[in-house]
Parts: sequence; C-alpha cells; structure tokens
Amino acid sequence: MCGRYTITVTLEEMLARYFAENVISPYQPRYNVAPGQLVPAVISGGSGNRIGLLKWGLVPPWAEDPKVANKMINARAETIEERPAYRNAYRSKRCILPADGFYEWQRSAGGKKPMRITLKRGGLFSLAGLYETWTSPSGEKLHTCTILTTAPNRLMAEIHDRMPVILKPEDEALWLDRQVREPAALRQLLVPYPEEEMDAYEVGSAVGNVQNDAPSLIERVAR
Repeated sequence: MCGRYTITVTLEEMLARYFAENVISPYQPRYNVAPGQLVPAVISGGSGNRIGLLKWGLVPPWAEDPKVANKMINARAETIEERPAYRNAYRSKRCILPADGFYEWQRSAGGKKPMRITLKRGGLFSLAGLYETWTSPSGEKLHTCTILTTAPNRLMAEIHDRMPVILKPEDEALWLDRQVREPAALRQLLVPYPEEEMDAYEVGSAVGNVQNDAPSLIERVAR
C-alpha cells in the first residue's frame, strides 16, 4: 500500500515540473502527508495541466457516507477495471499526485522500522491516482482521490508486498489525457517502477505520528 508520502519542493518547482497552472491555496512543503488530508494533484484542464487540492481517500459519487474514504486511500491496479468504485474514474478522471518520497514500514527482528523511498536522482516523481466528486444531500461537493498500487519491484519486495504506481515522465501525458478512455491503452503504465532507479533508507520513528511534519522526518538514520 501507500499510506504516507512527502512533497518537499516549492510550489514554483512543482508548477514548472508539470507545466501547470496554479489553483492551490495555500501550499507549503510537506514531510508527512497522510490520508484524509488535502494533497496537491495534477489534472488535465483541457488547455493545459492544473494543480489543485484533493482530499486523500476516494469517495465514489454513489456512496451514502463519505467515511468510506478511510478504506479507499489506495486502489489495486489489477482490479480497477472491474471495481465499481474505480472503473469510471479510471476511464475519465485520472490524476497525478506529485511526490519526492514515500514511506513504508519494514518488518525486522526489532519490530517495524520506517523507510523512506525516493528516486536515486532525487526530485519529483508522479504517483498515479484517480479522483472523484461526491455531493452531499445538502449539495456540498467533496473532491477526493486515491493512489494506485501494484506489485513490488525487487527493492520494495524486501520492504512491503505492494508499492505505489510511479509513472515514467514520458507516460504522464497519456495518463492525464481525458480523451483516452480505453483501459487497454493504459494497462502498460501500471507496472512496478524500475528498482535500479530507486533508493530506500531508514528514517526515525517520529514519522509514525501524523501530527509530526518537519524536515527532520526525512533525515537518514545513522547505523
């Protein structure tokens, strides 16, 4: 799964990376993004990309209670074509969640230890996501999202049995293109990212508390 991540870049860096128009207010670098929070998301706006805020935890339009979001922070890539909660969004409401690292907890003899996973080259990468809009009985709209997961690559297999779908830069435009509605054109994107391009290191236990959000959380634990 993917239950925590980081996005520590400036807004200007993010806008430049995705050639996007800004509709975020406010924004600040984040070191411990958690489910239920508002997160920056890139969507295709027709004439160009836009970056806005979505609540992490998808609520399908037909849901009776928005609390279902707690169980829908991730969507398995292998089943999104069939599952009612995701299949329509997969065809027409795909998004990117910008990140520069994500956390996972690795089992060890001394218990679980938090690991931060990044690209070796550093910088931003794109988590594949879906988004939806839910309308309450009173007419209030809630814009939500989920992160797709897939089987782990060899690096991640030593840490967890799932990993987020990370899009290669050359595949981002296809993923965001709302004119592309056939799953067959997208399946090849939903694969493990090459392990030789990724790195993982242990961080401190403070990341386990969602209320902690500081640069110290991403510091490497010395061994």
